[in-house]
Amino acid sequence: METQLTWYGQSAFKIITPAGNVLLVDPWLTNPVFEKGKDEIAALKRVDLILVTHGHSDHVGNAVEIGKRTQAKLVATYDLSAAMTTVLGYPAELASTDSTGHFGGTLKLLEGDVNVTFVPAWHGAAVEKDENSPAYYGGNPSGLIVAIRGGPTIYHTGDTDLFSDMALVSRFNKVDIMLVCIGDHFTMGPARAAEAVKLVAPGRVIPMHYATFPALTGTPEAFDRELKQRKVKVELRVMKIGETIAIRP
Repeated sequence: METQLTWYGQSAFKIITPAGNVLLVDPWLTNPVFEKGKDEIAALKRVDLILVTHGHSDHVGNAVEIGKRTQAKLVATYDLSAAMTTVLGYPAELASTDSTGHFGGTLKLLEGDVNVTFVPAWHGAAVEKDENSPAYYGGNPSGLIVAIRGGPTIYHTGDTDLFSDMALVSRFNKVDIMLVCIGDHFTMGPARAAEAVKLVAPGRVIPMHYATFPALTGTPEAFDRELKQRKVKVELRVMKIGETIAIRP
């Protein structure tokens, strides 16, 4: 009984549950640091759910293309789901009420194999069809609590700054793994990310959203130093691009 976690770079992950269900989170697989992005998309024969934290292109990524081909249901907040179907063409029949929610609500999905709870993130969320089109309202950005039956509870922060209410996440959810943005410039940098980890107190932390572009200057090494300076007791796991790890109960 193990959960598999793959990192594609930026904030894109694949999760395979012990039951064999396949989830993609913020699936920008064709990002600049994952050279096998197109091949990986072609190799995805099954995707059950696509989870998107907010509407920026580096998080929506290849969601529409993958969703159309695999018939994966879209898991997003109500406003983001509406924008992705109307503006980007995500199939409306795959973005119905059962996989659309809002902050504080928990979605019970795949016959209870996966529960998803939307939590706040401090960022933006505009949706753009392309770089020459106007920005459309995409609601408020979110983080995601993904609780897997027989597996870990994962907190994907989305893009966010540090904010004090992060401490409430672990009051309602024992977080086993925290996927935390550290890149700086558009999100928290290493110091503020370390403070966020201190508030949440997960068992393990995996940094993301760094080194994709020159502007994202935060590094795992700096993040590690900041955690140690704050005496945060957590296992730091730095994943390589395209790496898959097994998570056991």
